[in-house]
Amino acid sequence: GLVIDGETLNIIFQSGLEEKLLALARRCRSVLCCRATPLHKSMVVKLVRRQLKVMTLSIGDGANDVSMIQAADVGIGISGQEGMQAVMASDFAISRFKHLKKLLLVHGHWCYTRLAKMVIYFFYKNVCYVNLLFWYQFFCGFSGSSMVDYWQMIFFNLFFTSVPPLLFGVLDKDVSAETLLRLPELYKNGQ
Repeated sequence: GLVIDGETLNIIFQSGLEEKLLALARRCRSVLCCRATPLHKSMVVKLVRRQLKVMTLSIGDGANDVSMIQAADVGIGISGQEGMQAVMASDFAISRFKHLKKLLLVHGHWCYTRLAKMVIYFFYKNVCYVNLLFWYQFFCGFSGSSMVDYWQMIFFNLFFTSVPPLLFGVLDKDVSAETLLRLPELYKNGQ
């Protein structure tokens, strides 16, 4: 592991040693930045995101973490004694740090699988609808006449095909929460 304090980060960023910091950090299993200013926190996140081209996640519980949360791809705010500024700036909010495991492993897995299924659903739904309209044009000599009423075309996406996404969003759980917590490697397999 690597532990860096704010003064060391200040020296690294002023001296242009960011690449050496990243080379050292890549050899460690974990890197901990302590006593860092909000600017240092956001600069570290931006550095990792820009140089390593990876997705970043920032977790914070106070106003001093807002810039770090906003610099990351995904921000998680923890509501607590330091106020609600981090929660207001984040993508997801949890009440305690212990809920992070369930947020990432359970709800993250479920969200990923639901989104993957919905992308496929919307693609095939629209392919079927466009093919239906395309083949109808052969029967009407490509005159541009519409096969269905204008209101039916509007309501097709709005009402007629909106029930499956709602049901998938609420009910679809491919693996139980207990199994996902017991076997965290299932999150990676889903990707």
